[in-house]
Amino acid sequence: MFIKQIYTDCISEAAYYIESNGEAVVIDPLRDTEEYTRLAAERNAVIKYIFETHFHADFVSGHLDLSKKTGAIIVYGPKTVTGFPVHIAEDGELFSVGTISFKVIHTPGHTIESSCYLLKDETGKDHALFTGDTLFVGDVGRPDLSSGNMTREELASIMYDTIQQKILPLADDVLVYPAHGAGSSCGKNLGVDTFSTIGEEKQTNYALQPQSKEVFIAAVTDGLQDAPRYFSINAKINKEGYDSLDAIKASGLTPLTVAAFKNKMKEDIIVADTRPADIFTEGFVPGSIFIGLEGRFAEWAGSLLPFNKSILLVTEKGKEEETVIRLARVGFSKIEGYLKGSFEAWEKAGEKVDMIINVEADELAMDIPNDPNLQMVDVRKEIEFADGHVKNALNMPLADMTDELLTEVVEDSQNLYLYCGGGYRSVIACSLLKKQGLHNLRNITGGWAKIKEEERIKIEKDASVLN
Repeated sequence: MFIKQIYTDCISEAAYYIESNGEAVVIDPLRDTEEYTRLAAERNAVIKYIFETHFHADFVSGHLDLSKKTGAIIVYGPKTVTGFPVHIAEDGELFSVGTISFKVIHTPGHTIESSCYLLKDETGKDHALFTGDTLFVGDVGRPDLSSGNMTREELASIMYDTIQQKILPLADDVLVYPAHGAGSSCGKNLGVDTFSTIGEEKQTNYALQPQSKEVFIAAVTDGLQDAPRYFSINAKINKEGYDSLDAIKASGLTPLTVAAFKNKMKEDIIVADTRPADIFTEGFVPGSIFIGLEGRFAEWAGSLLPFNKSILLVTEKGKEEETVIRLARVGFSKIEGYLKGSFEAWEKAGEKVDMIINVEADELAMDIPNDPNLQMVDVRKEIEFADGHVKNALNMPLADMTDELLTEVVEDSQNLYLYCGGGYRSVIACSLLKKQGLHNLRNITGGWAKIKEEERIKIEKDASVLN
């Protein structure tokens, strides 16, 4: 028996390749399927099944492409309705793979069709539970992402029954392999580890402690942040089907000369620049939206870029394919090409360029008392802002930035100084503001991490939010 967890940090996602005696399964695959087919080829194995734990909301699964390439059967749990052929498993159904087997355990709560896959070893002993978004390390899946008319409280009630009847009876030594780790928006507060055991979760996971249903519902629904905007789009794509990744790459990897790129910009189109933040601020194509590959790229792209418009790319040389793949992972398909030669080609052609002025924390300390039009803008989450921010700063969380919001709260006469935690989100925000025609702005390099070290800058907290 061979088990490999394939973890993708930028979206905190874990897929799994499990093999026995020349047969393999892949659980919750990403859209780029080469890793799974490569593993199978190297190990002389055949991928027999593709197990999906539920309709993922935070990424587009690779189930369709992988099935077409391998002939593997796509398996979902009970209550699943799809727009393409799959095997809908019954609760308790067994699937043999080599000398091991998988038992389907229907575990609704995160979504109605959510199911776990219990791996039984060669002796028939329960070995590992692949939990999807039902059970995480230190958390359970949020109960507010399901389609349909059920409330989060109703789904949380179902989740309680799932935990009591399906999870807690399992032996303590059964391994827990979830679909996500820390940083994922599919739960509230996932632990840093990417696997655990049932016994460890019984001891440390708040949702598995002895408690009434009412207490459980309150615990799992309290403090839920709004789901990223693209979650509902991705869930729909996973349910109804999608274009192949190969087709998206064929279009997205079209090299465009400066002239061709500029001509396409006349259309209603988005220019996304994925170069590092410190390089982007030094110069970029006017109107570009910065979302650097070095951060949580796919998550911010899905949250901020429109899905109904085509995209042009400006990337570091050699990063074109990675950018297209990572955009496709969260459902983008209308990618029309990239700037050949990157920004350097644009600059050498003598085209107009824009830039963002970076300011160090010590410069900010000098500017605050001397500029009556200075307005600090903190683009971190509300809870981050409440825990400490520059006095009189305006909290404008990046995830909430829309055209309507910008025109309502920001004035042309203000000199805007933007910061986030470390400098990544604030550059995104600066690019959004510039695209809307607001250019009196500065980006604070190092963000809050550097600001709080500067003694001359007054800071404050919002106790009402923290409590």
